[in-house]
Amino acid sequence: MREILGRRLQRLRDRFRSLRPSPERPAGAAPALLDAALECATVRQWPVLPGVGRSAADGSRCACPDPDCVVPGAHPFDPGLLAATTDPRMVAWWWTRRPAAPVLLATGGTAPCAVSLPAGAAARALVRLDAQGLRLGPVVATPTRWSVLVAPYSLERLGELLYAKNHVPSSLRFHGEGGYLLLPPSAASSGGRVRWEREPGAGSDLWLPEVEAVVDALVEASSGAPGGGSRLAY
Repeated sequence: MREILGRRLQRLRDRFRSLRPSPERPAGAAPALLDAALECATVRQWPVLPGVGRSAADGSRCACPDPDCVVPGAHPFDPGLLAATTDPRMVAWWWTRRPAAPVLLATGGTAPCAVSLPAGAAARALVRLDAQGLRLGPVVATPTRWSVLVAPYSLERLGELLYAKNHVPSSLRFHGEGGYLLLPPSAASSGGRVRWEREPGAGSDLWLPEVEAVVDALVEASSGAPGGGSRLAY
């Protein structure tokens, strides 16, 4: 099965690399982001779209109109989040014209959701969850934050879960319906690259824990972060 999926993905890569690149595409640019977007859309059936990216004039700033953008380059803008798709033709059209665009997953619905927290706290939480024998799915890591992918949940279900907690640190972020998550190998808004701390398995058959199974460990780890976990580090 893995070999069949690999051949299918390679055919898609070969087909779309033959498209004429836009003038924005630098000579010899690596197709890693296009490959990652196509794999997410066609193999995993995750709806994706390109992030806004960094300003061409000033690489330290976001390409969006907000001069004080807190997640420079790492959010949807044009197209908007509702445009996220699994259509390989649309994905290829986007990334052959903007090959450096970050890859964003539109979370929720039938796609994975996620819970993110500061990197140090996340590392401690994963040690605890492993010790409990909990089976985890993929974990996305940036230099400052890690995101634990979980099974899709509704906002109502999440609200009931959090209401039962005595305290939920504001450094926790919940990426559910109407949210998004930056995927490897995109550039992180805090600098560096996004990577898989724990990689997803092959194909579309992906194991994801329920949010209830992980939230206690994530809350406890974030509460022990410097400053009580009250500051949201991107």
